[in-house]
Amino acid sequence: MYGLSAADEDIQARARAFADELIPFEVQAELDGGLPDDVTQAHKKRAMELGVYATNMPRELGGIGASSLQQVLVQEQVGRVTNALGWVAATPPSWLPPVATEDQLERYLKPTVRGEREECYAITEEGAGSDVDAIEATAYRDGADWVLNGVKWHVTSYNTADYAFFQAKKTDDPERVRPAPDADHLLFLVDLPSHGVSVVRTPAYSHTISHHHPIVAFENVRVPAANLVGGEGDGMLYSREWFRFERLMVAARCTGAAERLVAEMTAFATTRVAGGARIADHGLVAGMLADSVTELFAARSLLYETARGIDRDPADTRTAHAQCSMAKLYCSEMAGRVADRAVQVFGGRGYMRENVAERFFRELRVERIWEGTSEIQRMIIARQLANRGVTALA
Repeated sequence: MYGLSAADEDIQARARAFADELIPFEVQAELDGGLPDDVTQAHKKRAMELGVYATNMPRELGGIGASSLQQVLVQEQVGRVTNALGWVAATPPSWLPPVATEDQLERYLKPTVRGEREECYAITEEGAGSDVDAIEATAYRDGADWVLNGVKWHVTSYNTADYAFFQAKKTDDPERVRPAPDADHLLFLVDLPSHGVSVVRTPAYSHTISHHHPIVAFENVRVPAANLVGGEGDGMLYSREWFRFERLMVAARCTGAAERLVAEMTAFATTRVAGGARIADHGLVAGMLADSVTELFAARSLLYETARGIDRDPADTRTAHAQCSMAKLYCSEMAGRVADRAVQVFGGRGYMRENVAERFFRELRVERIWEGTSEIQRMIIARQLANRGVTALA
């Protein structure tokens, strides 16, 4: 099915086996707010052994060099696991190699591919969520250094990372509180910890995972000029490339979650008896099962074709940008609907934290928000449709 090659099926099978090894740890992670570090490190080592770590990185840098479709196949299986346990199958910043200096490759990227370092992204701000151009963080040059200022929100995995990508706008005036609206975007590598970087607070979120999303202040943080990524004014370009990749991976993980939910609620519905019959034989429950598996098939078809399109023509970033938005939009919305139905099928059991449907019901909600809200995805898609026509996108 789906026209997968032998190599595709091989990496998919390895990723599925890895996910199946993680699933028994879900309830412990839910009740304990995560797993002990030694267990997490053992899982990361296992991901490396199975060849499902750094699948998006080129072989010459130590990665797997997988195709976009194969990356999707791995992340889809990772998505079958709750509590972000599958995040140990990490995907380092694949947009970085073409623009990184040799120094940045050696100090940051290669150690990340080896699993020795971990990154986080300090981009979002209180008044600038999906509209990244509205950020107010500043950076000004002072001799051999850049000086960074700003407060970043939802810095996912800050507590496990040892460096951050910090996005700011350039200013020539150290006293300027807010940058000019048309100022150049800059992206920097910031080691963690660094003087001037502090956690303002760590909010509690709906999901239960060990990766925190704190609000982080950068106050007069000095970084060497060598830590500027690419050229001045290119910061937004790199953020867009990261968003494009991550939106496809979000779609993949949502599709994997939906598969797990469809399987779990179907197994329950075919064994649970009410009114003298399996609840799967009751029309209203049968309808929820049928709708869920149909939407799963549609989502997976869209997801795989989007990945194949990128493999066919990596240079066609305009089409990829729109279609990755389409995939994220549909797959995340679909997974939310499936999770809601799964809770309903399980009934009271579906409201217990030990139940997979309850955990996914909470965890999947954010997929319609981060890496660009569903509303932002619709705007991107509609703009491309208006400018290029239906044939270019579909």
